[in-house]
This record gives sequence, structure tokens and C-alpha cells, in this order.
Amino acid sequence: MTDVLAVPTVSRPIDADVVVPGSKSITNRALLVAALADGDSELTGALHSDDTRYMAGALNALGIRVERDEPGARFAVRGGGGTFPVAEADLFVGNAGTAARFLTAALPLGRGVYRLDGVPRMRQRPIRPLLDALAALGADARSEAGTGCPPVVVRASGLPGGRVAMAGDQSSQYFSALLLAAPYAAAGVDLEVVGDLVSKPYMPLTAAVMRAFGVEVVLDEVGWRTFRVAPGQRYRGRAYAVEPDASNASYFFAAAAVTGGRVRVRGLGAGSTQGDLRFVDALRAMGATVTVGADQVEVVGPPGGALRGVDLDLNGISDTAQTLAAIAPFAAGPTTIRGIGHARLKETDRVAALATELRRLGQGVEERPDGLTVHPAPVTPADVATYDDHRMAMSFAVTALRAPGVRILDPGCVAKTFPDFFDRLAAATGAPTMGATPSV
Repeated sequence: MTDVLAVPTVSRPIDADVVVPGSKSITNRALLVAALADGDSELTGALHSDDTRYMAGALNALGIRVERDEPGARFAVRGGGGTFPVAEADLFVGNAGTAARFLTAALPLGRGVYRLDGVPRMRQRPIRPLLDALAALGADARSEAGTGCPPVVVRASGLPGGRVAMAGDQSSQYFSALLLAAPYAAAGVDLEVVGDLVSKPYMPLTAAVMRAFGVEVVLDEVGWRTFRVAPGQRYRGRAYAVEPDASNASYFFAAAAVTGGRVRVRGLGAGSTQGDLRFVDALRAMGATVTVGADQVEVVGPPGGALRGVDLDLNGISDTAQTLAAIAPFAAGPTTIRGIGHARLKETDRVAALATELRRLGQGVEERPDGLTVHPAPVTPADVATYDDHRMAMSFAVTALRAPGVRILDPGCVAKTFPDFFDRLAAATGAPTMGATPSV
């Protein structure tokens, strides 16, 4: 028995102001920083989802007091002053990549033995580059099975720090993880990027969170070759407001584009630290009108949702590649997405999953190692598999708004980052509450 959700098509352009919950990327960074800080912190506007619950739960297991207030979108964190009170812990992080990588880099700051594990897919997600970098910085952090993937065992006695080089082609999260822990390394941390760095916009985002809690990061934002955190710095507890999630806003912006409607999201604007807000540039290239204000973003789709095909490199904003692919069937011409080879290592092989499901919907697809091209055709009604990947479910829900007969399998996987996504989508489109029904 598998849940399946029939997303109602819309008969007119949507017109909505949408409230999007807090950024997962910022919430999990802020939770770890607050846990390492001197003093107490309050995170407001924070995301409460599977990924952030795993992070909060792991920190509690490490002896850091984290109180959750889901109705108030709030976390209260009592900082541990750069270490963890508990000398032994077995941590489970589900399939939360940020929690796995950030915690792995921070655990050497404690004193004791810690084990970190996740779901079967997490045991396939590589973490060896981070483990090798930690070893070069003087930590003892190893892949328990020798696969270069979790489970990870850390024998912690403080982090000496120093200089390390690491390949940038798999995940910027490895670099963010080391920077987040770096203030408490005895010698600080100097990072050198080998090759090109994927998902570059997440580095300024990481630095912005660290800076908000009192730690300065030196970023090379021109060549993207070096990052440095000087020793002797400490995080200070504070009240911190989390921005709405730009990645999750992309689905509502795309819904405006394909229906020829209007969506406005408040709390995001020109000063946002989130690179995924650049997805609106892709929509602009497809024919939408985009207005970015100081504290809001509005997207108005072209009349009738008549989109243009585009050829775009989404290396820096790969979490929005599925959103773009899901609306490509409605473009007047092919859409090519490049630079997302590293997305094959995420919750699922996202490039292969997109190619499979778009073909199931009757689209012509050319799959390449770093992306794909979609040749639009009338959408064939079908049930879309989601591969336990929240972004597959949310992206193809947008397809369904304009294509009758498209249903989403395992819609509950959106709980990873956006538990009430379908309720908010229903409110935005004026549809009845979307309820999952059993399918054999």
C-alpha cells in the first residue's frame, strides 16, 4: 500500500501571497552555531521538519539543551561553549545531509566517542572528502564500514586545525561543515579548494550565519580558492531570525509561471543570503515578470503560462533544478539544465530520477552526466515516483497543476523540509485540501 496524491489542476491563473517556512539550510547552520556558542540563543522563524528535528535531536543527545516550539516556529538553544557535555553518543540523522556533514565536522570538538548513522540512503552518500580533511586537521573521524560513507565514528579530543586542501566537485557542505567548526580549532582553519567548487552560493550563506553569531570568515568570492577562519574566535548566543526558504519558495514561483498567475513571497528580498532565490532569474528567462523588493519577491507568469525553453547552468542552485525540469513540459522549445552532476549524490540520483519520471509523463529526455535536456510534448497522465526525495514530490506537484491525471506517489516525503507543503499549495491555488489516498 503506497500513498498517492492527486493534485487538482487549476482552471485559472493563481493569485496568492504565500508564507513559506524558514530555510532548512539556515536553520541547521544556526542550530549548530547556537549549540557551540557561549550563552543562550533563540531562533525565530525557524523550520521544523524532519531534517531540523534530526539536528535538534542529535544536539540534545550530545548534552546541548535544545527546546522546540513548532507552533511558534522557534528553537531555544543553551550553548555548550565550543564543546559537547556528553562523552558518548549514538546519533541518528535520517537522510539529512546537512546534519550529517555539519555534525561530523563538529564532533571532534568534544571529548569522547561518537557514532553518527542514518537511513540506508545516507549510507550511500559519500563523506570521505570531509573525513580526509578532518584527518589532515588532526581529528580521528572514520567511516565505520570503510566505504567512505556513514556510519561515522569520531574519537574526539579537540580539533588541532591548520591548513587543508579538498576537492570541490562533490558538495560545498564539506566546506561549510569545516568552517562552522573552525572557530574552536586550536590553530584555526585554512581551506583550499581543489578544482571547481559546486553550489558556491552556500559559502556566503554559511559565513553570514557565522558572522551573525560573532565569528568572521575570510572568503575568496572571486576565485573561490581559499576560505579562512582565524583561531581564538567564539560564537556568542543571540536572538536570530531565520529567512523563509528560497528553495521551497521556488515551487510557488513556478506555479505562478505555469498558470500565468501571480505569487508574492514576503520575507525574501534583495538582501537574501540564499543563492536559490536566483531561480527567479530562470523564470524571467522563460518569460515571467519578476519583481524583487527589499522584503518581498513577486513572480507573474506570462499570459496562458506560455513559457520559453532555456539553456541554463544551475551548478550554483542545483536544488532548484527539479523545479525547472518539472515546468519544462510547458515551454515552447527544449529546456537544457547543465552543471548538476553533483545532484546525483543527494537524496536520490536526481538527474536519473528526473529523466525517468519526465519520460513517464511523455517527454523526450536526453540525459547527460551533468544534466539533461527536456523536449516538451503533451503530458501523459501518470503516477510520478518520488524516490523518498522531497524535491521530486514538490516539483512534480507543480506539473500537476496544469496537467490532468498527474499523481504524486509517497507525498509524505515532503516532511523532510516542508511538512505542510500540500496544504499551502492548496491554499495558494484555491483548491480543496489535498488529501492522500491509498493506492495498491
